[in-house]
Amino acid sequence: MSATVALVSEAESVGPVAEPVSLRLPSTLTPSKINAFTSCALAFRFSVIDRLPEPPSLPAVRGTLAHRALQLLFTYTDRGERDRRRADVALAQAWSEMREQPDVLGLGLDEQGRELLCRQTGVLLDRYFELEDPNTVTPVGLELDMRVDVDGLVLRGIIDRLDVLPGGRFAVVDYKTGRAPRAEQAKSRLSGVQLYALLCEEILGERPAVVRLLYLKDRVVVSAEPTDLSMRGVRQRAAAVWKAIERACDQSDFRPNPSSLCGWCAFKQYCPAFGGDPAAAVRPVPVQVSA
Repeated sequence: MSATVALVSEAESVGPVAEPVSLRLPSTLTPSKINAFTSCALAFRFSVIDRLPEPPSLPAVRGTLAHRALQLLFTYTDRGERDRRRADVALAQAWSEMREQPDVLGLGLDEQGRELLCRQTGVLLDRYFELEDPNTVTPVGLELDMRVDVDGLVLRGIIDRLDVLPGGRFAVVDYKTGRAPRAEQAKSRLSGVQLYALLCEEILGERPAVVRLLYLKDRVVVSAEPTDLSMRGVRQRAAAVWKAIERACDQSDFRPNPSSLCGWCAFKQYCPAFGGDPAAAVRPVPVQVSA
């Protein structure tokens, strides 16, 4: 699916109108895309639609490293093996896999910085063990990439861990390496993992008994029981956000939403809220649009 928009820079506006160009809509809608669009539509456009490069982030790399180490920890099938020593082995393997990746190299860390990154990730693993005993967990899926067509919209999510509970029902577990939300924010933070519950219901034919967010840094667990009401809300919100994305593409109207997150935005220089010009960020090649 695609939508037609016209991008005209200030310089071009004095001459002939630029040919319409076609912007391809995202092929799927994920929790991160929903969050990105609702947080700032303009930043969403730069990142998801225009796919502008973003500088690597130390917190993001640390989070990826912790996620991979935990995934490797659960490859030990004998429950008694999932101890802190093997978590260190898993972390060492994860670091060996990642150390030459572009996001890691792009951080420009020296040897001391790399050692600090691994130590900080090790602290996150320490705190994970304070939240649960991995030897009591029965995972049936790790880093599950699930997608399903719901009313013509393809929803996608990558589930960190899908557990089977003693009674045979499922639990969705999502690791978080940032700060835990305040009490009034907890419900909104669960919206992404509730979408994972919907994916499980649609694909596996069974709604999970519980969804959990494990905030490793602050040693906080936020959980909820998916209900008919919450599943209906997930469907409605996803459909509403998708319609808004389609409308934004059709009208070439992606507006900034200045907030405290702007300090970490990679596209701030192009944002009109800070004196930037969005047209300077994107130089599309016109394509022929059929009538």
